Amino acid sequence: MNNLSSLDVIAVVPAAGIGSRMQASCPKQYLKIGQHTLLEHSVARLFSHPAIKQVIIALSPDDQHFSTLPLASDRRVLRVIGGETRAESVLAGLDAARSASWVLVHDAARPCLHLEDLSRLLQVREQSHVGGILAAPVRDTMKRGEPGKAAIAHTVERDDLWHALTPQYFPHALLTACLTRALNEGINITDEASALEHCGYHPLLVSGRSDNIKVTRPEDLALAAFYLSQIQLKESA
Repeated sequence: MNNLSSLDVIAVVPAAGIGSRMQASCPKQYLKIGQHTLLEHSVARLFSHPAIKQVIIALSPDDQHFSTLPLASDRRVLRVIGGETRAESVLAGLDAARSASWVLVHDAARPCLHLEDLSRLLQVREQSHVGGILAAPVRDTMKRGEPGKAAIAHTVERDDLWHALTPQYFPHALLTACLTRALNEGINITDEASALEHCGYHPLLVSGRSDNIKVTRPEDLALAAFYLSQIQLKESA
């Protein structure tokens, strides 16, 4: 898609993981809610915003599921081969998104993104040259465990603690440079913002809904199905 304008957005979805914690027979992004996989729902939530013109999906070289989905023939979707880590997969997507000045990164198994949250996040480029992430303030009491033991070490003060969500939205060149540096320095990259943090940047926190959950464990699937049904009811009203 070479006719993208400066305000059009390319999204990268890393989907090369196997999702071992789900204890399922297929990678978690291919588990279904209704007739569609988590990956399909997550991509559909991105395309619900008119600014999202292309989604680049980074897949495992051994992926045998994607080609069976309607997404595989969607002209707005580009597939690339991902890496062994999330950061490597995102970098593969960034390499394919060279025409973009800013890039959105979203989890493949996060199907409950609200359009309003996505709209607020996309406004970050008007407020910051660094970018930002969707995040939800921590409400629960937080405990730190003793190293190697199932026992409480102490209570963690929850003021100023946030749950990091996706999408995360950054300038293409900055995110590429920070991910590359962090990987070269052996840093554990758990999300894209952590790469920027390692390089001394401070992305903005954009308050998002806590029901924008990532399906990680078996019990998450039913909860995501409920939240998604509420989104669909709201948007069809």
